[in-house]
Amino acid sequence: MMTAIELIQLRETVQQQIKTILASGDGCHDFDHTLRVLKNARVLAEEEACTEEEKLLIELASLLHDCARPEEFASGGKICHAVLGAEKAERILREQGCLDAAVIRAVCDAVRCHRYRGNVRPRTMVDKVLHDADKLDSIGAVGIGRAFHYAGRLGARLHNTEAEARNSPEYSREDTAYREYLVKLCHIPERLMTVSGRKHARDRADFMHEFFRRMNVGE
Repeated sequence: MMTAIELIQLRETVQQQIKTILASGDGCHDFDHTLRVLKNARVLAEEEACTEEEKLLIELASLLHDCARPEEFASGGKICHAVLGAEKAERILREQGCLDAAVIRAVCDAVRCHRYRGNVRPRTMVDKVLHDADKLDSIGAVGIGRAFHYAGRLGARLHNTEAEARNSPEYSREDTAYREYLVKLCHIPERLMTVSGRKHARDRADFMHEFFRRMNVGE
């Protein structure tokens, strides 16, 4: 395994490359989102008593988790950013001089299994912390803002009924922030993998519930 100093140096160079890559992505999965996920991950890693080695791997995975978002958005969702992202993350790590198989495997596995709709379940603490850190940025006030931003990019309506939201496909005019809440965001707290992640999700989930209750009655 690489030394702590080597991992820190790798983290710094990766961060600069990711900032450039995500400049061409959508505003919901931009570099600001990556930095918020990194912040969440550091909090969770500390509360979950992760080792120093795990913390550095978590930071690398946090920086790289959305590296293939530009490709997914450009494809209209046909490309899975988690699957392609794991391949792209390995390429980025190697380009930055990382030849440590254990580091590459740990980081890329975490990237591969972080997606909410993914088929690969997080196993390691690195996987679980990244998964939860990313999901926490999808709920609460920030989550609401991101949902409306994304819906606006798609040209979706401001709001719709529950029936319209539930019976409409992704990337359509009915793919509103409310649809995202109903099909995904309201279920996030129950799917988090860490004790600390579930703890931090409670207030955020309550805030979203109240927000959309008010939207539904036109307040």
